[in-house]
Amino acid sequence: MSDHDEVLDRIRSGLLYTESEASFQNPLRRADLIFEYNSTRPGDETARRALLERILGSVGARTVLLSPFHAGFGSNVHIGDDFFGNVNLTFVDDVEIRIGDGVMIAPGVTLTTTGHPIHPDLREDFRRFSEPIVIEDKVWIGSNVVVLPGVRIGYGSVIGAGSVVSRDIPPMSVAVGVPCRVVRPITDDDLTTRAAPKSAG
Repeated sequence: MSDHDEVLDRIRSGLLYTESEASFQNPLRRADLIFEYNSTRPGDETARRALLERILGSVGARTVLLSPFHAGFGSNVHIGDDFFGNVNLTFVDDVEIRIGDGVMIAPGVTLTTTGHPIHPDLREDFRRFSEPIVIEDKVWIGSNVVVLPGVRIGYGSVIGAGSVVSRDIPPMSVAVGVPCRVVRPITDDDLTTRAAPKSAG
């Protein structure tokens, strides 16, 4: 097994690794392409789509990702169909971030797969650990949410603005707070929330 394979095994296992040990992955970073995307005119949809396909690990149909967005790599982000990402979305994607279909993300959200040891002696050379994030289909994430390493957000759930999501959220749940906690299920009663009034005809 090569040194690179050993480091990759540690990364995939959620164990600690340093910046120097992981530097062989730097060619996978898409910083220049992300800069170019963020500098592209909003109306130039063809160029923006072409750049997004070069930046991301995979990207579905009818994707909207407003500028600016930020990513450590970009190549570790996988986005499904009918995605909407508002301004200042940040992907700390040292390992994979997988986003399903029909997901909406509000402004100022951070999805971070990476954390650092608590003891300062262990943070030498930016030592860190990384765990993947999964956001299932039809999730809505409110403004200024932070999703932490290893979290899975279940189908259809809503994460309230300003939350810090440090644990898995089950499907069809409303969850809010710091730390983020489920406050109630989403039910058929929510089908009438803010619905247009029926015609008097």
